[in-house]
Amino acid sequence: MTEETISEILKFRDDRNWKQFHNPKDLAISISLEAAELLEVFQWSGTDTLCAEKIDNIKEELADVINYCVLMADACGLDMDEIVREKILHNNKKYPLEKSKDSAKKYNEL
Repeated sequence: MTEETISEILKFRDDRNWKQFHNPKDLAISISLEAAELLEVFQWSGTDTLCAEKIDNIKEELADVINYCVLMADACGLDMDEIVREKILHNNKKYPLEKSKDSAKKYNEL
């Protein structure tokens, strides 16, 4: 995500003076709620796991999740690029390529 996009998200919030309401607890709740709305797009879809016909709803709900994640990172003083890179390094250790490639097993089952 570009700095420009992050700035637009923060500007939208700041223009409305909503930062006062954006504490980590409430932002975590909002992330969870929006993620549930994303999951709802697939509710009762049986074996239909494709997204072509649902893409507009997926885009909208995923954007909500991402926006709240940006706001959460800002509220906690976290650099999104840094925390994502740290997580990738961590996951590379948990899921070494030679053990995890083509496997859906959890790290403790490899």
